[in-house]
Amino acid sequence: MTIVAGKSPGATEWFQRAKVKRHEQLSRLAQLGALVNGISRVVHMLQCERGASNVWLCSQGMLYAPECKASRALVDEQLAALHPLLNAQFPLPGSTVCERIANALQSLESLSALRDGVTKQNIPAPQAMEHYSRMLRHVLSIVPQLSDSIDDPQIAGRFVALYSLMQGKELVGQERALGAIGFTRGFFDDETRQRLVDRIDGQQACFDVFLSHSSADVQEMFTHGCLPVLEIEQLRREACTRQPAADDGDTALRWFALQTARLEHLRTLEEVAIADLMTAVEARRHSETLYVADEGDDLLTRFPDKPLLPLVRQQAREIEQLSRQLASLRDTLEERKIIDKAKSVLMAHRQLSEEQAWTALRKMAMDKNQRMVDIARALLTVKTLWQLTPRE
Repeated sequence: MTIVAGKSPGATEWFQRAKVKRHEQLSRLAQLGALVNGISRVVHMLQCERGASNVWLCSQGMLYAPECKASRALVDEQLAALHPLLNAQFPLPGSTVCERIANALQSLESLSALRDGVTKQNIPAPQAMEHYSRMLRHVLSIVPQLSDSIDDPQIAGRFVALYSLMQGKELVGQERALGAIGFTRGFFDDETRQRLVDRIDGQQACFDVFLSHSSADVQEMFTHGCLPVLEIEQLRREACTRQPAADDGDTALRWFALQTARLEHLRTLEEVAIADLMTAVEARRHSETLYVADEGDDLLTRFPDKPLLPLVRQQAREIEQLSRQLASLRDTLEERKIIDKAKSVLMAHRQLSEEQAWTALRKMAMDKNQRMVDIARALLTVKTLWQLTPRE
């Protein structure tokens, strides 16, 4: 046994044990690299199948029939490759990851029935999208659990970056699917618009976390290839602010192509992130450095307890909070639209200015001890029964 200068034999032995344990953890993670890659490929092809299926359903089978067939074949191919990867990793660390895998496989068992419904066009596009998205959530949920035992901050940071990128990419895929529904139909209802806004804002939150744990080279790669191009931004504004013009699905196909190109860039970046993670793991595995505490050196700051899952949970809480804020904003905007409509009625029938109409609504609300939006709704409900005489 090697004696480290200034350390007792007992301390040195435990440092050596820590090194061995860390090497075992990194060896396990190196073996899991192939599984993470396999999961990311399944996710990518499921995202492609989801988008093509939405275009097919919304166009009543007029568009994307070959793409649906091709994407299904590729999903099946990737699923066939995933099963040996899963079996090769057994036994996995902990029971939770096994449960995540079981849930994912159970969800994927319904894929055949979903495809049958899509082919026969007896399932609405939003319902099909939700079904695909639920499968994807189960498959993606495996990834963070694989890293529960990582106590190396550099490796954990790369894992956080990778998982955040995968989450953000999935939200881009959902954005593509939602846009395909609206543009193929030729209209966006309020619910679809709000879901679209939620996905746009949610993906940005994920990418912010990804970039905060990424190198300058990776950040530059993201900036130059993975941000939405100008035409995507223009189509986003059209989807969120006005109804698209009828064009026999041309806009839907353009939207789908643009977002598909963006997803392919994100997939390339995902491969880079996985390779970067595995390179870092291999470098750590083959490092002979023995972590021995110097005076004033706090090992707890070097190796914090399980840094990944708390960060992932924090990210999930932040996204959930964002969703609640967006829902609140949606309600506020909806109430504002109702009040504005009621003001317009008062302005037209009583020849009031906008300020006078606002004052009148506020006075009615105060007199009735009700909210202004409730008064506005009541006014709009009975406006056709009014017999108002215009002022002379």
